[in-house]
Amino acid sequence: MPTRDESLAVTLSIAVALLVVLLTVIAAAVIGPQPSTEGGPPGGPACAEWTDECVVCRRTPEGLACSTPGIACVPAAPRCLRPAGVPI
Repeated sequence: MPTRDESLAVTLSIAVALLVVLLTVIAAAVIGPQPSTEGGPPGGPACAEWTDECVVCRRTPEGLACSTPGIACVPAAPRCLRPAGVPI
C-alpha cells in the first residue's frame, strides 16, 4: 500500500500532466492555424531560402525544410532571404 506522500505525488503528477494537456489545447485554439509553407517562396524556384517572419524555409537535397514557428508568431508577407545558386 502506498504511503500518503507517494499517493500525493502520483495525484500531483497526474494533475500537472492534465494541466499541460489543457494548456496545449487552449494555446492551439488561440494561436489558430500556423502559416502555410506549401505555397512556396516569393519568386518560385529562383529563391532557395525564404521567411514570413514566423518560419524560415530552405530547399535542401532531401526536400523542403522549415523551422518551427514561435509561440507569438505574426506572419508577414513572404520574402526571399537567399536566391537559388547562392551558397549558404
